[in-house]
Amino acid sequence: MNLDELTLKACGLTSRDLIDCGGDGLLAPQAAQALVSLRARAKRAGFRLAVASSFRSYSRQLAIFNAKARGQRLVTDERDRPIERTRVSEEQYLHAILRFSALPGTSRHHWGTDLDVWDSAAVANDYALQLSVAEYGHSGPFYDFAMWLQEKALQDDAEGFYLPYLEDSGGVAPEPWHLSYRPGTIGLRERQTADVLDALWATDLAQPLDSVIEEPLELIHIVRPHIDSLLSRYVVT
Repeated sequence: MNLDELTLKACGLTSRDLIDCGGDGLLAPQAAQALVSLRARAKRAGFRLAVASSFRSYSRQLAIFNAKARGQRLVTDERDRPIERTRVSEEQYLHAILRFSALPGTSRHHWGTDLDVWDSAAVANDYALQLSVAEYGHSGPFYDFAMWLQEKALQDDAEGFYLPYLEDSGGVAPEPWHLSYRPGTIGLRERQTADVLDALWATDLAQPLDSVIEEPLELIHIVRPHIDSLLSRYVVT
């Protein structure tokens, strides 16, 4: 299977049209400009908008997912309690992973349009960021920032950014820190089809890629029979 440029971008297999924004990572040019404007507005409101994560390649997402699937990286529930791999079924473990980590090739972080953000002015310089719901909740250090961000996004007044994981619909857990630059995402979700993803997960591509794929997807034997329902549940448009 050979993939066109837009599909390569949608699945995190190329970063050719992204720009290096230093500590903010790789971003699409329009998203980078919008971030500058949003950061300036946040500063005027008393916040220091910092970026924890932006572009993430397919290979990086695969490494994260596979490490969790093997039990080499922590998997938690909604209350931040560790889930022991040996105490649940493989299917249950897969769903626990997908609440917080996307299947490789489906992450919005593949596009250079999506950011995980926080208010670095609200904590000490040596603060260990967790990106947890508690940090953005009523008693968390980023609550005021999250409320400001949510208000702007819901009013469509956030420089084109919105919050795709604001509500819990039974798929991905709420992520009040996850911003997406809507104008840059047009046409990308549609390219993340089951056929394309299955070829990626099985390392069955007949073309050179910017992102080297060194191993197949763990738990692919569980994912394959349920691919349509998994994409419907965990892939947000």
